[in-house]
Amino acid sequence: MFDDLNPINWELDWDVLIYDLTVSALVLLASVILSYIAYRVVFGLVNRLTQMSENDVDDLLINRVRSPIKWSFIAIGVTIAAQVDGSLGLVWEPLAQFLRPALLGWIAFNIVRAFTAGLEAKMEVHEDPVAMRSRKTRIAVLSRIATFAIIVITIGLMLFAIPSVRSIGTTMLASAGLAALAIGAAAQPALKSLISGLQIALTEPMRIGDLVKVDGEVGRVEQMKMSFVTVRTWDQRVLIVPTSRFLDDSFENWSRSNEELTGPVFLHLDPATEVAPIREEFERYVEAHELYDGRNLKMLMTEAYPESIEMRLSMSAKTIGDLFALRCDTREHMFDWMRQNMPEALIRHRLEAPGGHPKAGEAAAP
Repeated sequence: MFDDLNPINWELDWDVLIYDLTVSALVLLASVILSYIAYRVVFGLVNRLTQMSENDVDDLLINRVRSPIKWSFIAIGVTIAAQVDGSLGLVWEPLAQFLRPALLGWIAFNIVRAFTAGLEAKMEVHEDPVAMRSRKTRIAVLSRIATFAIIVITIGLMLFAIPSVRSIGTTMLASAGLAALAIGAAAQPALKSLISGLQIALTEPMRIGDLVKVDGEVGRVEQMKMSFVTVRTWDQRVLIVPTSRFLDDSFENWSRSNEELTGPVFLHLDPATEVAPIREEFERYVEAHELYDGRNLKMLMTEAYPESIEMRLSMSAKTIGDLFALRCDTREHMFDWMRQNMPEALIRHRLEAPGGHPKAGEAAAP
């Protein structure tokens, strides 16, 4: 009964196994070498074609997809070799079910990154800063949406290569209504962020680089992710605001169409102050200032209280940064000018008693 297990048969089986492994290894090595040669030939021709073009986008695209295309050539070569060699096919086919969608996703991901980099490079020479911020926002948000979709689809294809997962997917498709409700409930925050990011990219209530005021803080929009937006304040703090917050609640965008704003400086003066000289000095100083753009310049008394009056000094500048500097300079100059020329305009708290205070007379008596 144990005749088949004699040492001679074992020796013959090991020889066959070693022979098969050697053949498979040689076939694999040959397929990898030939695939790499084919990759170098193809990309050599493509590089010559891109050098003839004046567009920089094709160079970025070729550089981005070079690595995934190289491994895709090798994967194709091994797949062809696996059709010839059965032993190699037994090992390669289970791995290829995961590698094929991964390589396709890698290629698609790098293509999106290449086009994003190319569009951003062209955008740097754009003259209109508002249009540049608009394009930059759309590129950033739409590229992230495309990247998110590529990752989800790639992972889904890789998981469906597993038989158990495929059977679960078939069962879920059979009960599509219940599955849709379950997936929708579980993915509600992610879907809300995705839709909010897409809506911001299309409607543009704000853009990257815009100056916004949210939660009482003012800062520049620095990044726009799928789930949150980062706002950099003047003191280098970073506010992390959920993307949906900008659609659900109101916020201020100080550079929606351009950065030309009008800003005030408030002066609280004594009620007995003569206003005309202050207005004359204010207009003279601002009109001579290098940051003033000549659009708006006005001084108005906006409030009158028993102990003070409020003067609003309005001025304008081309950019928000210039306006802030102009307001600070004007505020400092006006107070210095009033201290030197109209000190009576500055508020002083005083106590007046009709006929003098009775204790004052007692203190003065010998």
